[in-house]
Amino acid sequence: MNPTDELQRLTSLIPHNEDLIREVEHVSSALTPEPYKQMLAHDHHMTVTMEKYHGCSVNVEVLQEVSDGDIYARQIILNRSDDGTPVQFGIVRFDFQYVTKKVRDEIQSRQIPLGRVLITHNVLRHIDLGAILKVTAGSKLAEALQMKEGATTYGRLATIFCNRHPAVDLLEISAPLEQK
Repeated sequence: MNPTDELQRLTSLIPHNEDLIREVEHVSSALTPEPYKQMLAHDHHMTVTMEKYHGCSVNVEVLQEVSDGDIYARQIILNRSDDGTPVQFGIVRFDFQYVTKKVRDEIQSRQIPLGRVLITHNVLRHIDLGAILKVTAGSKLAEALQMKEGATTYGRLATIFCNRHPAVDLLEISAPLEQK
């Protein structure tokens, strides 16, 4: 996977993402600073990772969504359940042909984070980390994550295999964290 091409493909799924990311750099896992390395360089759901790191559950806020048959894409923010602070921005592209109608309906209800739905329904899944990204925020990302425009944070590109099929492509960007 070429991280730049994959990033472009995912961001172009949702309209009006022109000023989302000002600059992006592919960073090896080994050179990713903490705590971003522990937050991003793994093969687990970000929902669970964010909840563990922040010490509370997270809620999903769907900013935009588009669908075409079995293909569903959405742009989201995960917010802390205790104070509403945004902890992650994401873009998801899901091919629903690999999950049940019940899973599809629950994801499209916009009420529960994707990772939590897949875990709850015990969908056989594997997460393949594609790339770690150092991201300089454009105005839209800065607004979504309540960070300063031009500030940097880190994110990842990943694919979730559902029932042994590459069903979900993800861009997941962490809100800025205190580096250690």
